[in-house]
This record gives sequence, C-alpha cells and structure tokens, in this order.
Amino acid sequence: MNYYMGYLKNIFATYSFEIVFVLVIVSIILLIFNAINRAKIALMAKKYKDLSRLLQLEKSESLEDTLITYLQELGAVKDGVRNLEFRYREMNDKLKVSIQKVGFIRYNAFNDMGSDLSFSIALLDENSNGFVITNIYAKDESNVYAKPIVDGKSTYPLSVEEMQALDRAMSLPGEVTA
Repeated sequence: MNYYMGYLKNIFATYSFEIVFVLVIVSIILLIFNAINRAKIALMAKKYKDLSRLLQLEKSESLEDTLITYLQELGAVKDGVRNLEFRYREMNDKLKVSIQKVGFIRYNAFNDMGSDLSFSIALLDENSNGFVITNIYAKDESNVYAKPIVDGKSTYPLSVEEMQALDRAMSLPGEVTA
C-alpha cells in the first residue's frame, strides 16, 4: 500500500501542472454541460407551464391525468359525431320522400265567376312522386279532387291547370313556384 501511495505522490509531484490543467478543463466542460442542461430544463418547465395553462390544469392535477381525461372526452365526442352522422343520413333519407317541389296555380273554372277562386296545387317529393289537389269553386259549391303522381306522371287524366301546376312543381326542384 505504501508503495502505491509513494508512486501516486511521485506522479502528482512530477505532473501536478498537467493534472490540474486537465481537471480545470474537465470542470469547465462539466460547467458548460450543466448550463446547457439547466437551459433545457428551464425550457421544458416553460413548455409544461404553457401546456398546463392551455389545458387548464389545476394544481392538484397531473398532465397525464388531464390527457387521459381529454382522450376519454375525445372518445365521447367521436361517439357523438357518429351518432350525428347516423341521424343526418336518417333525416336525409326522410327528406327524400318529403314534399320538396310545389307548383300552384289559381284560375277561373267558370266564365261567369270572378276572382280566380279555383286552384290546382302539385306537391311532389325529390323523385317527383306525390299528388295534385284541385279545388273547383262554383257559385253554390266547391269540389276538391286529388290525383296521385308517380315519377312526374298521373295515371288519371289531368286538366290543363293541373298540368300547369305539375310543370311548375317540376321546373324548380325544391322551391315553391306560383
């Protein structure tokens, strides 16, 4: 043991300047690494603080717990969107068979009557299916007739006014024309 101690003392005495120089260089390098690490830690702390503020973290909450909560909420939002998409398709299918095209015409059914009190109205869906309603007003009575329409055509003969109402309904899809 004494031998090694003497040997080390001899080396230190002989190379003391070089040893101190190397230790100073190593210390400077370690200080530089320490400064770099402190800067990185400060930057990460700032980012964490900004993220915490962005995510509205409470002091007691951890970032991981908040992210888990947000992911669960995101799952619920995705389920809600899927439900809305389903309901949208369902409503769109219902809209296809709802009245979308309307054609209306008023007229005088008899020459001795005034004020165009008779009318025909065509009510059609997206596929031009529906019906035509006609009201013929006379001096002592009023009669209402309905005729089915399939693909823009009726199996019953249509009057000139009913044809005009049907043409108006089919001319501008989805809009009321008078």
